[in-house]
Amino acid sequence: QGNWTQVLHLAFQSIGIIYGDVGTSPLYCYSSTFPNGVKDKDDILGVLSLILYTLILLPMIKYVFIVLYADDNGDGGTFALYSLISRYSKIRLIPNQQAEDSMVSNYSIESPSLSLKRAQWLKEKLESSKAAKIGLFTITILGTSMVMGDGTLTPAISVLSAVSGIKEKVPSLTETQIVWISVPILFMLFSVQRFGTDKVGYSFAPIISVWFVLIAGIGIYNIVVYEITILRAFNPMHILYYFGRNGKEAWISLGGAILCVTGTEGMYADLGHFNITAIQISFNGVLFPSVALCYMGQAAYLRKFPENVADTFYRSLPAPMFWPTFTVAILSAIIASQAMLSGAFAILSKALSLGCFPRVRVIHTSKHHQGQVYIPEVNFLMGLASVIITITFRTTTEIGNAYGICVVTVFSITTHLMTIVMLLVWKKNIIFILLFYVVFSSIEWIYLSSILSKFIQGGYLPFCFALVLMALMVTWHYVHVMKYWYELDHIVPIDEVTALLEKHNVQRIPGVGILYSELVQGIPPVFLRLVEKIPSVHSIFLFMSIKHLPIPHVAPVERFVFRQVGPREHRMFRCVARYGYSDGVEDSGQFARFLAERLKMFIEDENAFAVEKPENEDTDSPSGVSEGQTKPRKSARSVHSEEVIEPPMNNHVGRISSYSLQTIEEEKQLIDAEMKRGVVYLMGSANVIAGPESPTLKVVVVDYVYSFLRRNLAEGHKVLSIPKDQLLKVGITYEI
Repeated sequence: QGNWTQVLHLAFQSIGIIYGDVGTSPLYCYSSTFPNGVKDKDDILGVLSLILYTLILLPMIKYVFIVLYADDNGDGGTFALYSLISRYSKIRLIPNQQAEDSMVSNYSIESPSLSLKRAQWLKEKLESSKAAKIGLFTITILGTSMVMGDGTLTPAISVLSAVSGIKEKVPSLTETQIVWISVPILFMLFSVQRFGTDKVGYSFAPIISVWFVLIAGIGIYNIVVYEITILRAFNPMHILYYFGRNGKEAWISLGGAILCVTGTEGMYADLGHFNITAIQISFNGVLFPSVALCYMGQAAYLRKFPENVADTFYRSLPAPMFWPTFTVAILSAIIASQAMLSGAFAILSKALSLGCFPRVRVIHTSKHHQGQVYIPEVNFLMGLASVIITITFRTTTEIGNAYGICVVTVFSITTHLMTIVMLLVWKKNIIFILLFYVVFSSIEWIYLSSILSKFIQGGYLPFCFALVLMALMVTWHYVHVMKYWYELDHIVPIDEVTALLEKHNVQRIPGVGILYSELVQGIPPVFLRLVEKIPSVHSIFLFMSIKHLPIPHVAPVERFVFRQVGPREHRMFRCVARYGYSDGVEDSGQFARFLAERLKMFIEDENAFAVEKPENEDTDSPSGVSEGQTKPRKSARSVHSEEVIEPPMNNHVGRISSYSLQTIEEEKQLIDAEMKRGVVYLMGSANVIAGPESPTLKVVVVDYVYSFLRRNLAEGHKVLSIPKDQLLKVGITYEI
């Protein structure tokens, strides 16, 4: 009973967060489908049938009953599909996978069964083909770019179409005046984003619920008053008759009809806030009946008054209902925008963890929901773009052309990634997979081909937007990968650490030093620069890497993995801090305290293991071993296929002898004492430049575009919340 109460509560909340966009489509769907007016009354029946079956096939069957099940530990969106695939096959372009990653509790991967060789074959193909890796990465960031475009266009089209209703009562208002009424509403909408979905979002469910009751009621009224036989539209033959009568014009009108499913991707992107059952109940029980009745009511009205197609929604309202509906429509338009914006922020914060978006400040707005984030710089740029689009385009028709392209492109990307998930992860029957792919990709291609015919009338907008965003993301990720490979090729061999410290007569100074590096193995080249220029190292020294795994969350107890570097008396450690792509990095104080506790636990386990281990035992056994004892290092490029240069970073818990107890206590007390003396965070400030014989394009990308982004966006220490008085930057130049 309690469980169902919770599900129904979530279903109610989901109405406010994820259905605002689909629910406000009746404001502009018919006017976008018939921009030149209605020529034949039977066309209205054909378009209604088209809208109903589009709603049934795409949001209902594809998303609600199939795609929602492809969640990544509860998270959704194109990024979740990419991370699911990258967990089952090594498709990420940075080779930082380690054997220990699969031991994290919610990594939950099963090896493909021998009975289904297809999954194993696909896994090998994806891992061995660089083109496949780049292709998957490209369509994932294209999906991210289109969702961002969606988040920019939704406020513009929703607010503009809601506000334009006021013309019914004040006919003297011009198009320009309506635009200038819309702009302050947009400004307010983007201003409240910083309060987060938690505060802004949950107050929305009652408003959207009132909206759905209103549009369903008005729909029933119009069906009864104007034409009850409109229910014939459930016969799909009317779609064929419509195409038969209108041919090419019917195909072009598909670009308007597709707007009935705008915001569907939001259901999947916001899955982390709700659950599958809640979304299924709210979609089938509330959204679909309300929206279907509204479209049928509008069609019944248009059969009597086809000349009013330009503003069907407001013209079809009974007179006493105008002002209440107008007020709720404005509020619903604002809410519709909120859903896509929260989805865009969530997807971008995940793209950051892939290293394919410049570092920006991500603010977690909810203590209860990890996925609810706000990105100030992105919010400002999207708000500015939305206002410019509203002022420039002025009407919903051209914005609708751009909007449709965003929607269908994301649908198509989801279909393709979903097919790979079905083959690789779900291992479904090939007939089911083919059926899914053929049915949905053909529907989406038909729609996409129609919208592309309006490329000049606003359709170019999302492509320009996506190209700029993708160029930015590809540039950042390309240099990020090249920088990683440079460091991997120039790492200091671990068995040379002792010799290096002696050669430069390195002094040990009080305190704890934490040197950040992207590398999860070996000693980064910036350490060599440090001991050459300032031959001193802190009493306790950690080589720290922050790594994001392709899962949403890593439990705090599994956060840190340690390994000893060199002999024990050096007190130097390699540490990898692992986060899921939806986890936030703690502030520096909390991070340091947590790190010290885990380090003490590691030392305890290490000493215990050292006492227990027989003298002749192989030092390369999978344990917390000293890095000075590793096998001879292979070249970085040769280990790309293995991806682990060093022994696993496990912690062995053993029987502690009375002899080691004293040693352990002394070590733990030393860590506490050094922590009190202060923690210094060392960061390599790498100036990345193109090599001397690089082609012109590479020089432009690395020396100009990347450098500009790096100078103008948040630096690493700000993202990690490191206090300036505890930060030491070490300059180094990488020629890539």
